[in-house]
Amino acid sequence: MPDQDIAREREHARGRPLFEEWDDHLFKGAAEHYERGRLPYADGLADVLAAELALDGTGTLADLGCGPGTLARLLAGHFARTVAVDPDPDMIERGRELAATAGITTITWLTRPAERVSFEDGEIDMAVFGQSFHWMDRARVARDLRRALRTGGHLVHIADVKTERPTDGGIPRTEIDALVREYLGEVRRAGRTLLRQGTPGDEEEVLARTRFVGPRRIVVKGGGTLHRTVDDVVAEQYSMSFSVPHLFGEALPEFDARLRELLARHAVDGGFEVGRPDTDVRVWTNPPPA
Repeated sequence: MPDQDIAREREHARGRPLFEEWDDHLFKGAAEHYERGRLPYADGLADVLAAELALDGTGTLADLGCGPGTLARLLAGHFARTVAVDPDPDMIERGRELAATAGITTITWLTRPAERVSFEDGEIDMAVFGQSFHWMDRARVARDLRRALRTGGHLVHIADVKTERPTDGGIPRTEIDALVREYLGEVRRAGRTLLRQGTPGDEEEVLARTRFVGPRRIVVKGGGTLHRTVDDVVAEQYSMSFSVPHLFGEALPEFDARLRELLARHAVDGGFEVGRPDTDVRVWTNPPPA
């Protein structure tokens, strides 16, 4: 592992950003696979948040690191205005298309890193991160949000519950991981660099230093199963930063064929019955200035 990659990871572990400038290779080519590949959040998530946080159809939501606007589209009806921000232009374009198809007209789409968004003081009522905060300059974004959120506004981090893995329906995850390593190496890829230590989970420490109050945890139950075809599982693989299609270069057709053959061997009636994961919601509140 190059010395500069080790240095980056050590800084990242102390709350510093992994990338000095956004790495536009991180999710390059993932947008077309994201909506199909990623498992949905739990049914009822929007209604639970509306009830817990007294969302009433007014105010402004910021979805930072929005991808194709999964949360922006889900929550837009509970705000007068939504700002969806992502540095990947394909993600933003896909989000626009999906919003237009759904008839959602209240979302403003911005192609830029969260660190480069300028909100007025107190302009936003809620900021949401859908498993995206770890890619950012977390301390900087937290400081910016302390100013941009109104007093009493909320910062919300949303992810799948990590402590309980849902039933995978026979998807051969271990063999898929081995196949990816065969083509891309033992160390996890992250855009143009490597990520030996994985992504950080220090949002609570960062936000405590920035004087946010919380977190309050809410778990929204998933329940039931989803039928996932071979194409769905392939899309899931290509939606992940560590195995986006461009990383495989000229070997992509061969990898794709082997991945599909592996999945076909394990599929039952052409697919897999996968348990819907619970959704983990962490809510921080922006207190009055000290």
